[in-house]
Amino acid sequence: MSKTEPLKFVHHPHPSPLPADQRAALLKNPGFGRVFTDHMVTIRYHEKRGWHDARIEPRAPIPMDPAAAVLHYAQEVFEGLKAYRTADGGATLFRPDENARRFQQSAERLAMPSLPVPLFLESIDRLVSLDRAWIPDGDGSLYLRPFMFANEVFLGVKPSSDYLYVVIASSVGAYFKTDAPAVSVWVSEEFTRAAPGGTGAAKCGGNYAASLLAQAEAIRHGCDQVVFLDAVERRWVEELGGMNVFFVLDDGTMVTPPLGGTILPGITRASLLTLAKDKAIKVREEPYSIDQWRADAASGRLREAFACGTAAVVTPIGTVRSKDGEFKIGNGGPGTRTEELKAALVDIQRGRAADKHGWIHKVF
Repeated sequence: MSKTEPLKFVHHPHPSPLPADQRAALLKNPGFGRVFTDHMVTIRYHEKRGWHDARIEPRAPIPMDPAAAVLHYAQEVFEGLKAYRTADGGATLFRPDENARRFQQSAERLAMPSLPVPLFLESIDRLVSLDRAWIPDGDGSLYLRPFMFANEVFLGVKPSSDYLYVVIASSVGAYFKTDAPAVSVWVSEEFTRAAPGGTGAAKCGGNYAASLLAQAEAIRHGCDQVVFLDAVERRWVEELGGMNVFFVLDDGTMVTPPLGGTILPGITRASLLTLAKDKAIKVREEPYSIDQWRADAASGRLREAFACGTAAVVTPIGTVRSKDGEFKIGNGGPGTRTEELKAALVDIQRGRAADKHGWIHKVF
């Protein structure tokens, strides 16, 4: 792709898209990550050609050589963002430019090529525009999963020379499969998610693979999610298995662990920090230990805690369990501050409130 000439997408029409009545049946209760749209986007990269061969085509299995580099050395990054249905039948995205920039940062950490922001945005826009009928009504949304992996056929430890970028879309409802007013979390003291100098700030599959055993441990203890502590002292709260975390104190202020290379810089997290500032809510980005969490919950100083991320949006935390027992936060359900910030965020995302920060991206 020339630096002055935009990459042209070739559209390969789906020969037999899912009939409207069958699609409607799926959208009644899509769950999360199980229902996929008709199409996908693919763009190839080679170190000698750059980005090329952009396609919108029927969603289908990806042919792959058994010696493809990603299968052996895990060179892979991804993103997650949502498209929302608007009252006029259109669609919007929430801060997709931030996803594009984080995708570049993740790729850089994994020694992968940088996908230009305009190309990332165009790939998302084209897929949403084509498959917008798959956006559920009500509280549902269309979850977009852009990802890129090393596709060179070789068995040597080096950055790949060949990559495939893909975008798929999934019609989704609520992330957590629970009717409880708040989720429960398990504090992992044996496993860590990331260490200084590692890939904690990158959105790559290896981070999530490393979290699965700890997540399974959480489920065995009757919890919805795992909480990771820092890898050095094993005392500072970092993040959940796939979400950032906030603490609401009795003086109305909030605390969230600071970014520092071991925590994923969440776009929902950043948005909530801005919304809190709009509401004159003081938020400190500072270390918060598991001992503090337990003591503040016992004394009543901690009133609320919540997790946040693209998939789960804003989710209250009600119970914390560890090998030392369990404790509850506040009344064990959602608090007023959590609900206030969630409503402010969701209302902007769904076009019910003014977007004074320019976060909404319309799909034409």
